[in-house]
Amino acid sequence: MNCILLGRSNVMFFNFSFKETEEVFKVKKSSYSKKIVKQLKKEYKEDLEKSKVRTEVNSPTDVEPPLEKTGQIKDIGQEDGTANSEHGEEEMEVESEKEEEKPKAGGAFSSALSSLNVLRPGEIPDAAFIHAARKKRQMARELGDFTPVDSEPGKGRLVREDENDASDDEDDDEKRRIVFTVKEKSQRQKIAEEIGIEGSDDEALVAGEQDEELSRWEQEQIRKGINIPQVQPSQPAEVNNLYYQNTYQTLSYGSSYGIPYTYAAYGSSETKSQKTDNTVPFKTPSNEMTPVTIDLVKKQLKDRLDSMKELHKANRQQYEKHQQSREDSTKAIERLEGSSGGIGEQYKFLQEMRGYVQDLLECFSEKVPLINELESAMHQLYKQRASRLVQRRQDDIKDESSEFSSHSNKALMAPNLESFGRDRVIYQEQVKRRTAEREARRARRRQGREQTGKMADHLEGLSSDDEETSTDVTNFNMERDRILKESSKVFEDVLESFYSIDCIKSQFEAWRSKYFASYKDAYIGLCLPKLFNPLIRLQLLIWTPLEGKCRDFETMLWFESLLFYGCEEQEQVKDDADISLLPTIVERVVLPKLTVISENIWDPFSTTQTSRMVAIVQKLVDGYPSVVNAENKNTQMLLKALLLRMRRTLDDDVFMPLYPKNILENKNSGPYLFFQRQFWSSVKLLGNFLQWYGILSNKTLQELSIDGLLNRYILMAFQNSECGEDSIKKAQSVIACFPKQWFANLKGDKTIPQLENFCRYLVHLADTIYRNSIGCSDVEKRNAREHIKQIIKLLASIRALDHAVTVANDHNVKELKILIEGK
Repeated sequence: MNCILLGRSNVMFFNFSFKETEEVFKVKKSSYSKKIVKQLKKEYKEDLEKSKVRTEVNSPTDVEPPLEKTGQIKDIGQEDGTANSEHGEEEMEVESEKEEEKPKAGGAFSSALSSLNVLRPGEIPDAAFIHAARKKRQMARELGDFTPVDSEPGKGRLVREDENDASDDEDDDEKRRIVFTVKEKSQRQKIAEEIGIEGSDDEALVAGEQDEELSRWEQEQIRKGINIPQVQPSQPAEVNNLYYQNTYQTLSYGSSYGIPYTYAAYGSSETKSQKTDNTVPFKTPSNEMTPVTIDLVKKQLKDRLDSMKELHKANRQQYEKHQQSREDSTKAIERLEGSSGGIGEQYKFLQEMRGYVQDLLECFSEKVPLINELESAMHQLYKQRASRLVQRRQDDIKDESSEFSSHSNKALMAPNLESFGRDRVIYQEQVKRRTAEREARRARRRQGREQTGKMADHLEGLSSDDEETSTDVTNFNMERDRILKESSKVFEDVLESFYSIDCIKSQFEAWRSKYFASYKDAYIGLCLPKLFNPLIRLQLLIWTPLEGKCRDFETMLWFESLLFYGCEEQEQVKDDADISLLPTIVERVVLPKLTVISENIWDPFSTTQTSRMVAIVQKLVDGYPSVVNAENKNTQMLLKALLLRMRRTLDDDVFMPLYPKNILENKNSGPYLFFQRQFWSSVKLLGNFLQWYGILSNKTLQELSIDGLLNRYILMAFQNSECGEDSIKKAQSVIACFPKQWFANLKGDKTIPQLENFCRYLVHLADTIYRNSIGCSDVEKRNAREHIKQIIKLLASIRALDHAVTVANDHNVKELKILIEGK
C-alpha cells in the first residue's frame, strides 16, 4: 500500500498494490505565511503547558477514561478529523521547531516505562501508556539520544495520539483533532529510545520488529478485508496505513470494549469536496446500525419487486418492439428477394436501352447534317424553278407593256442601256426570243383547250403560264435524281435498327410496355418527335403538295408506322405524351416544310397551286387542331410566310396598263388583248387570295384583296373600260370571288366599308347604260333596262341595299323586292 500526502490540499491517496509489500510515503509540505505559523506555535505551547500540568496532577494509572468519555472522545476525534488539513501540516512544522525546547524529565513515569516491555503484540495501548511514551520520547530528545528518522519503507504503522486530555473546555475540544502523518520510526524503536537502549540493542530490536510488524500488518489487512465490511459496509478499504503527526487523541481501544478498530478521516469537509478524480473519499464509519425489522425487509422486498416488475415490463415492451421490427424486416427481405429478379431484369434492360440510345444519338449526330444539306439542296432546286417562272412572267409583262405603250422610247424599250444605245441589238434579240417563246406557249395552251372543249369559256389571262422548256425540265430532273441518290446513301453504312422507324419504335414500345414508370420518368414521349424528326424529313425530301403527283403525307410509311404508337389495349394514362406523337411531328416537321414551300415555291398567281396549298393547310387545321392553331408558333410562322408571299406578289407581279378608249375599241389589237389579259389575271389573283377565307382573318383578307387589289388595280381597269355588257360581266366575276359569309351577317342596308368604291362604280355603270340607251331603239332600251336590273341584283348580292334602292328609284324599276329576294 502506498500512502501519499499532498501539500496544501492535505489529501491522502492510498494505492494498494498486492504485488509489492513495501510502503512508499511521500510528504509535500505547504508553505504558509510566518504569521500563521507563529500563531499555531503559540497555541501549541499553550496546549503543551496544559498537558504538563495535568500529567503532574493525575497519576498515569488513573488516567483511563470511562466508557462514556471514550465515546465522547471518539465523537470529538471525528469532528477533528474533518478539520482543515492545512492545520496538520502546520503542526508538523511547529513540532519541528518545538524540538529546540528541552523539558526536564521526572520519575513519575517509571511505572509506565516499566510496562512498556509487557505490551503484547497486537494490543492497542491505552491513553496513559501513550502519554508516558510521548514524554519519554521528549526526554530522549532533550538528552540528545534521539534516533534519526528511518526512511526505510515498510516499517510505518497507524497510531492515534491525543494532543490533550479530555476537557470540558469547548476551545480545547475544537483544537483536538485526529491527524495523520508518516511515522518516522516504529513503536518499539521509540519505546527503546525512551528507555535508553543502546545502539547495538536497538539494531537487534529493529531486526525483530520488521518481521513482527509485517505479520501484524498482513493480519490487519486480512481482517479489514473480510470482517469490517460485514459490520461497516460503508467503511472504505483504503485506510490501512496513515501518516500521523506526533500528537494523538486521548482515546483507548481494546478488545474488552467490543469497539471496532476504526480511524477518523483526515482533512476538512471542504477539502474533501474538492478532491480530484484520483482521490478516494473516506467517510467516518458509524458504530450504530439501523435496526432491521420485518416491515423494513418487506418494504425493501416490495420495492425491489416493484422495480423488477417495471423493469420486466419495460423489457417486455422492448422485446415486443424488437419482435415487430424483426417481422417487418423479414417481410421486407422476402419482398425484396421476390422483386430482386424483376429489378435485375429492369436494370439490364435499361442499361441496354441506355447503350442503344447513346449509339443512336451518335449516329444521328453524324447523319443529321447530311440530311439538312440534302433538304436544303432540294428546297433550293424548287425555289430556283419557281423564281425562274416568276421572272419570266415579269419579263413578258415588261416586254408587252413596252411594245404597246404609246410613250415608249429607246430607254424604255432597252432598259439598262447606255445613252449611246450600243447594246440595243442584243436587247432586241432577247425580246424577240422571249416573245417567240411566249407566243409558242400560248398557242400550245390554246391548242390544248380546243382539244378538251374548253375554248369557249376561256378568257385570256386566266391560264397560268407555268410551262417550262425541255432543257429546264431535264436539268431539274437530273438534279432531283442526284439528291435522291445521295439521300439513299445516307444510312447505307448503318444498321437497320438505327435508321428504320419501325425498329426504333419497337425498342421504345418494349420499354413502354415493360417499365412504363421509368419510361414516363425519362420523358420519352417528349423526346420521340425530335428523335424521329430527321428520319421523317428524309422521307419528305421530295414531298411538295403543290404538285399533282405528290402523295398525301398521311399515306406514307412513317405515318402508318407511328399512327397507333402508345395506343395499347390498356387504359390510357392521363397526360400521356405518346397520344400526341403524330400531332407533334406534324407541328415540328410538316408545318416548317410548308412554311418553306409557301415562302419560296408557291406562286399566288397559279390557281392550281393555290388550291392545293389551301387544301393541305385546311386539312391540317381540321385534322390537328391541337397544334395547328393561331397560338402555335409554327402555325404563326406559316401564316406569316403566306401573307409575305401574297404581298410580294401584289407589289411585284400585278400590272394594269392604261390606254385611251379609242385604242381599246379595236378588240383584235395588241393593246386591247394585253389589257384584257392583265385584267383577268388580276381577277384570278383576287380569287386566289380569297380562297384563304377561313384560314386567314377577314381583316387581313379584305386588306389584301379589296384594298390592295380591287380598289387599286381592278377598279382602275373598270373605269378605263367601255361601259356595257362586258363591264357587267366583269363585275359579276369580281363579285363571284367574294365569300358569301362576308355579307350573311351584315345588319342594315350597307355593305362592308371596303366595297363602297365598287358599289359607286356599279351605280355609275347603271347611269351610263341608261344614258346611252336614250334615243335608241326599243330593243336597245329593253337591253339597257335588263342591264340595270342585273346591276341592282349585283348590289343586293353584296348587301349594298341602299345603292340598289337608289338605282331602282332613279330608273323606275318596280321589281326591286323580287330582285333583292332573288339575289
